[in-house]
Amino acid sequence: MIILSTFIEAVAQVLHMIIFLYIWIVIIAALITWVQPNPYNPIVQVLMRLTQPVYAFVRRYIPTVIGGIDLSPIIIILALQFIDNFFVKLLFGLARNI
Repeated sequence: MIILSTFIEAVAQVLHMIIFLYIWIVIIAALITWVQPNPYNPIVQVLMRLTQPVYAFVRRYIPTVIGGIDLSPIIIILALQFIDNFFVKLLFGLARNI
């Protein structure tokens, strides 16, 4: 049982790190849009490829532009925080109880 518990805890930790990293990617991508980034810059291209599909998914279901400000990064960060706080902690609790 200790192997299963350790495996679940490792999965939860990796999921937590991925969510944390993606939150920072969303923040950096949102900050870069405030200035006029060079669209041919490889860093800008990677950030846009990582964030634009998720932005498009959120924009399809929720009107995110309010007063000229796009709120989709905030919605994504809140959703990721919910996933992190609920599911990752649920996995850690499951690992402790096994």
